Amino acid sequence: MKDVYDVTIIGGGPSGLYSAFYAGLRDLKTKLIEFQPHLGGKVHIYPEKFIWDVGGLPATPGHQLIENLVKQGLTFHPTVLLNTKVEHISKQDDCYVLTTQTGELHYSKTVIVAVGGGIIKPMKLELEGAEKFEMSNLHYTVRGIQRFQDKRVLISGGGNAAIDWACDLLEVAAHITVVYRGEELPAHEAHVKKLKDHGVPIYTHSQIKALVAHPNRSEIAEVVVENQQTQSLMTVQPDEVLINHGYNRDHSLSYDQDIEPERDEAYNYYIMTNPKCESSAPGLYAVGDAVEYNGKVHLIAGAFQDAVNAVNSAKRYIEPEALEYGMVSSHNEHFKAKNKELIKQALKDKQPQ
Repeated sequence: MKDVYDVTIIGGGPSGLYSAFYAGLRDLKTKLIEFQPHLGGKVHIYPEKFIWDVGGLPATPGHQLIENLVKQGLTFHPTVLLNTKVEHISKQDDCYVLTTQTGELHYSKTVIVAVGGGIIKPMKLELEGAEKFEMSNLHYTVRGIQRFQDKRVLISGGGNAAIDWACDLLEVAAHITVVYRGEELPAHEAHVKKLKDHGVPIYTHSQIKALVAHPNRSEIAEVVVENQQTQSLMTVQPDEVLINHGYNRDHSLSYDQDIEPERDEAYNYYIMTNPKCESSAPGLYAVGDAVEYNGKVHLIAGAFQDAVNAVNSAKRYIEPEALEYGMVSSHNEHFKAKNKELIKQALKDKQPQ
């Protein structure tokens, strides 16, 4: 006997997690499927970055936002599957069928697509044997800025992410070197100027040619950099190497022809919906960076509104007589017991030890 969920959410980033929270708030049996081994979505790319534009939160580092989003998203105990890639969506009668990369089938009355711009994977350094340094001092993201305290850091890349890293590390690292294969850094002009004003060496037309291992440790001791114009070589001796050459995006989620959602003409990975996040296929919704509609806000704050609209639409699709919106939390029966627990804990914390 197949286990049918009210709503299945594909993607565990901010929009997917808030969809899971709100679906629980609306008493929907909910499943969340995520390809990565963790929840949080592409915020994991910038865990040390401060996020300023989420309502009600002061500047919050990405890793803390992830922690809060996950805690909130799991409030009503949805079924969560990690390391699971949904490859195809079809429909049998009134039920959506989600097929994973292993051939496993998941059944749901409605589906919320929260896959962002696709599954994001950093572009790796294309040098033989480079992967063996990923456990030591070769990095594709900054997971703890304190690691770079008083270190010599080599950054390869010239886009916004790479140069943002360089700017963030100015007051932390002992020395920063930037290499970029192009002629001019394509990052924000103000950030490039900041690096130059601080005397950061920037080598354009240059790329990493070789990594030289430390004779006694499994880490990089030297980096050989080649100038592609002159073919001259220089050697850098960094403590840490950061690579940001962009990201590969997997947009391989497919649909049966009769439920294929309408796509944005300019950016094919966007699913076109109305402002309620309803696609052209009844019962199929899209949220966050996966969706485009008139008035769409491409911010994390906008992803939360998408989630509310999609879940409310799903609720009414399943139960046409249901209220159009969920009850606000201050009057919602779901939170009475939880509020009592929080008050009890707060009073306990105030008691003298």
